[in-house]
Amino acid sequence: MSKGILYGVSLGPGCPDLMTRRAWALLQSDRTWAYPIRNPNSDSYALDIALRAGIKVPSQAMPLIFPMTHDAEKLAKYWLKAAESVLEKLQRGQDVLFLVEGDASTYSTFGHLARTVLALDERIRVETIAGVSSFNAAAARLKMPLADVDDTIAIIPAGYGIKTISQRLDQFDTLILLKVKPLLDEIIDLLSERGLLKQSRFIEKAGSPDERIVEDVASLHGEKVNYLSLLLVKNPDRPRGEMIRGCRKRVAPNTGKIDE
Repeated sequence: MSKGILYGVSLGPGCPDLMTRRAWALLQSDRTWAYPIRNPNSDSYALDIALRAGIKVPSQAMPLIFPMTHDAEKLAKYWLKAAESVLEKLQRGQDVLFLVEGDASTYSTFGHLARTVLALDERIRVETIAGVSSFNAAAARLKMPLADVDDTIAIIPAGYGIKTISQRLDQFDTLILLKVKPLLDEIIDLLSERGLLKQSRFIEKAGSPDERIVEDVASLHGEKVNYLSLLLVKNPDRPRGEMIRGCRKRVAPNTGKIDE
């Protein structure tokens, strides 16, 4: 018996209209669905995107628990349990569609699941269906291009800390900060010190019915925001090297001096 295929099906950031034709076609098939939840009593954001698209959940559908924790041992246990549940279907010859909000290759649970499945059975075929990421959708909604001409971009989770964020502001023309909830006040203070509040925009649940855009980022100080939120920061006055044959010389961080 041939084994099933594990698909990471990217559904976009929240609006069903941003789902690709490839993802739509797969969801119309009779393949098994799997989707992430935080705990047995929580809803699935990814599943909700498919439901709002008017797609009926197949009889073969299973929630997989991926708890919100940084405990590596605990996470490994849940990843293994989820992978074993998926692998059981795959080894019976059933394809499994793992539903992912945003893009399955960008900070996605699918990467952990796929690696664990392959560790259990390296013969399993895995396919990733590309999708619209939250920051691409955010840039479009905010009417802020991510990059022009030779601009540089950094995309990092805010959890890396204020020191790292400050360094990236020196090094990149556009900074996208994901999951800003835990450090939002500190980030706002940093942007204020750097004179970048006017070049910053906040968006929460981009592309979903609950989307919220805040242009006055300073007004969010002291406010609790959703986990699915990001900041897009432009740094137009960053020191940049001169153009040499279409490329820029590297500018040494924190000095503004051009490296030889």
